[in-house]
Amino acid sequence: MLTKNQNIFRWIIVLSSFIIISLILWNTYDFFQKFKHEERTKMQTWSFAQSDFLEGMNDLEADVSGLTTQVMETNTTTPMILVNDEGKIFNIRNIDTTNIRNPQAYLEKLKVRFEKENKPIEVRYKDTIFGTIVYGNSELLNKLKYYPLALILIIILFAAVAYFFYRSTKVAAQNKLWTGMAKETAHQIGTPLSSMVGWTEILRSENVNPDYLKEIEKDIKRLQTITDRFSKIGSVPTLDKVDIISATQDTYDYLKARSSKLIDFEIEAPDNPLYVNLNAQLYSWTIENLVKNAIDAMKGKGQLKITVTNSDKNVYVQVTDSGKGIPKARFKKIFEPGYTSKKRGWGLGLSLSRRIIEDYHQGKIKVLHSELNKGTTIQISLKIIA
Repeated sequence: MLTKNQNIFRWIIVLSSFIIISLILWNTYDFFQKFKHEERTKMQTWSFAQSDFLEGMNDLEADVSGLTTQVMETNTTTPMILVNDEGKIFNIRNIDTTNIRNPQAYLEKLKVRFEKENKPIEVRYKDTIFGTIVYGNSELLNKLKYYPLALILIIILFAAVAYFFYRSTKVAAQNKLWTGMAKETAHQIGTPLSSMVGWTEILRSENVNPDYLKEIEKDIKRLQTITDRFSKIGSVPTLDKVDIISATQDTYDYLKARSSKLIDFEIEAPDNPLYVNLNAQLYSWTIENLVKNAIDAMKGKGQLKITVTNSDKNVYVQVTDSGKGIPKARFKKIFEPGYTSKKRGWGLGLSLSRRIIEDYHQGKIKVLHSELNKGTTIQISLKIIA
């Protein structure tokens, strides 16, 4: 019930935010249009004053020019260009051309832009078109025009921050849960494992076939390795200077001996050692996860190759299979916790592998190449040390 109420509350917040944002944007747009209309009215008044000024020059020059001049001088913000009946610019207002190399070309460009922003206003004198006022938006109007865009960007940034905070909190909770599960699993395995070690000693004293005991001890050692792996989840593992070729070969030999004979295993690596900072057990677990996923992708039959190469700074371990392949859209998604293409899978293997390589070893793991029905190559890259 709590989860349902939380979802309802979340949707109420989202819907309320959307309504508030919509109202702000609409009011801004409405204010912009009204302000634009007022500027046009002001420019029309200015055109009438210009007409009166022209008429006053012939009739009541002294009286009318004083009245119209006062009206004309009130426009100190709106940039405008006066064009005569031949289309030539003969006057400008509120436009600074002091630092312009080619004022005429600059004004022509402004004229074209102003004509797109606002419809020009004709200046008439005795029913004759004396000229045209081409005007642009004032500085305040231009700022207001970009205000909704700035508001949207701020909202997007705020939403992104909220999303990443929510995402990181969710991932942290998942990691805490998995860490607890891993440590509990290690603890649960440890009890019967100790008992098995004791029973092995009893069987040895009873003169049981040594070959049987040898196989039991192998399984006990394997269970101890698994317990040690799970106990390291959630804590910072110890990294040692390890030859990655030797570590890869050991894991390869173990997996090959215990896999189906229908899998054609192959390994290719340099003869000289390549040293990296490594936790051998966790690295072995990663290779094991990749190999098991590859075998599942091939449905237990096909070719599997592990290749180790290097550059001056990095060593690259590639696991290649001849399985069903991965669509390119899922190259990154397969490493997300919980993602699986299996009917019975937890989707933890590759997620855990990425955590081991990237978080614990500061390396990289990715799908290097994949083609549907032909196979996949997943690559691990780690830094070489001297």
